[in-house]
Amino acid sequence: MNKLAKTSVHIKNTFLIIILSLLTGIFSGAICTLFGRVLLYLNAARVKHPLQLIPFLAIAGLVIVASYENFGKNAKGGMSLVFDTALGKNPSIPLKMIPFPMISTWVSNFFGASVGREGVAVQLGANIGFQLSRPFKNPVISRTLIIAGIAGGFGGLFRTPIAAVCFAIEVLIAGELIFDALVPALISAHTAAFVSGQLGLHAETIPLNEIITFTPSNIVKIVVAALLFTFAGQLFSFLSHFFHEKLAKLFKNSYLRIFSTGIFVSILSILLFKGRYSGLSLEINHAVFNGGTVYPWDWILKLLLTVICLSAGFQGGELTPLFCIGSSFGFVISSFLGLPPLFCAALGYAAVFGSATNTFLTPIAIACEIFGFQYMHYFFIVCAIAYSYNNNRTIYSKQQNLSADFLKCS
Repeated sequence: MNKLAKTSVHIKNTFLIIILSLLTGIFSGAICTLFGRVLLYLNAARVKHPLQLIPFLAIAGLVIVASYENFGKNAKGGMSLVFDTALGKNPSIPLKMIPFPMISTWVSNFFGASVGREGVAVQLGANIGFQLSRPFKNPVISRTLIIAGIAGGFGGLFRTPIAAVCFAIEVLIAGELIFDALVPALISAHTAAFVSGQLGLHAETIPLNEIITFTPSNIVKIVVAALLFTFAGQLFSFLSHFFHEKLAKLFKNSYLRIFSTGIFVSILSILLFKGRYSGLSLEINHAVFNGGTVYPWDWILKLLLTVICLSAGFQGGELTPLFCIGSSFGFVISSFLGLPPLFCAALGYAAVFGSATNTFLTPIAIACEIFGFQYMHYFFIVCAIAYSYNNNRTIYSKQQNLSADFLKCS
């Protein structure tokens, strides 16, 4: 193929990817609106009627396992399947991975499993991108559209398009940004955020109105806070893998595993303030930033219940719980560090997420989009420390690590 022909093919593929990225954003925004609004409704219903719903978590778990075992076996992979397909280790993402995780997350949240939502939104977006790329049978287009879909799912659910773009291009390979997919991710994320906004999904913004001076004393306090947040993120990641392995060994039967865990979590959740740590636990974040009651143990109980529920097989995501854990932990340690409580909570919101996911740009971006870009300097500091000192530990078992590979070769 001569140079002119190659240029022609490149232009054609570029134009095609732009159109497909736009479509990925439209469909991701629409389906994430459905997923997000139903989930918020179910979460609110459980908050109103905890004693009528939480006791049935174990039975709900059996339904989830049975549905996957009998009808959705090839949809079990979740985020691992998305990673493998995007990195060329798996040929395809099954279409079943749209309804199964979505409905299973609704059921898990409705009956009180301590799980999040964004992991499912990312799976939905990635699946949409992949399905749109299938007719062209081009691995480059497929990979690009999966990354654009990741951005679309994240942006459509949270309506934080800058963070969505950052997440899509940095989460697959820690230490490397996939710039080839930058523009498609940009198009998909902003389109999805616009569509979901038009369909009634609201973006979360929390103005801090805190005045922080850039003094040596404050910087030392912020650095100490960042190290504590790094520990919290590492703890979440470590316990996620630990409980996943231990529960699988303890209960080799997946039905027994999720049923036993469901009973345990139901009893504990009812005893602990009638479901305060169930579902998304948005009430804790609301308490942190709106003058409500925040307990010193909120962050660790939410952390433990989340990793246990996800390890047992309940469906959902980790990021919303990580935001809750980080903000409540930051609020608690603020008095010890002598930092404004809401400011410290915002730092924790970003840094714990960054530490657990082994990402750097995403937590900075999402914190700026939610709390205000005037605090970007401080978000940058805590996220840089959290990323640099998390020992390359991550909740994503399939995430490749360029930094670790580089150090091995040094």
